[in-house]
Amino acid sequence: MTTSRVKPEHVRREQIMNAAFEVIYELGLTHTTIAKIAKQAGLSTGIVSHYFGDKQGLINACMRNMLNNLRVKTEQYKADVSRTPSAQIKAIIDSNFDISQTNPKAMRLWLEFWSASLHTPELQRLQRINDQRLHSNLRHHFLKLIPTERANVAARGMAALIDGLWLRGSLMSHHHDNFDTQQARSIAYNYLQMQVQENKDE
Repeated sequence: MTTSRVKPEHVRREQIMNAAFEVIYELGLTHTTIAKIAKQAGLSTGIVSHYFGDKQGLINACMRNMLNNLRVKTEQYKADVSRTPSAQIKAIIDSNFDISQTNPKAMRLWLEFWSASLHTPELQRLQRINDQRLHSNLRHHFLKLIPTERANVAARGMAALIDGLWLRGSLMSHHHDNFDTQQARSIAYNYLQMQVQENKDE
């Protein structure tokens, strides 16, 4: 006789979210359903609904998970370098172009969530929080390098550059070209150097 072991809630939730990521990656958000996620996870739809409510509740949880993973990755990169402002900004850049954020699956998932955030209030709110976190993080370090007004502009410029380079890389990957993350880092580093140098030249 076999007995089924009840998994801890955090393990079960992770199992369901991982299944959701797989389905979204394969089919896109529009064609993702609770039934397909449950099948991928090897669970009943009732169990999935028990933990997340409906599809939107699960999607919201998945996006929060992705945002949290990016936040943790950024903290890890920052902890591994010197505390100088330039090194910390480069760590932020590096974390956004880490393989965890630029592999084909991650890029497809991010694009799906970004697209959905345009017309889904909760996803839009989460995306806004992420944008504000990136800008605030960059601004904190730019303020130690250049005057306040310039730091505000530099932080917004760097955030836009990071997003733009990532988006361009994801589109290249979609067309089966390689995303040159080293080149993306180099472009962002050059922007940083330009901001610092301009301040010295004044």
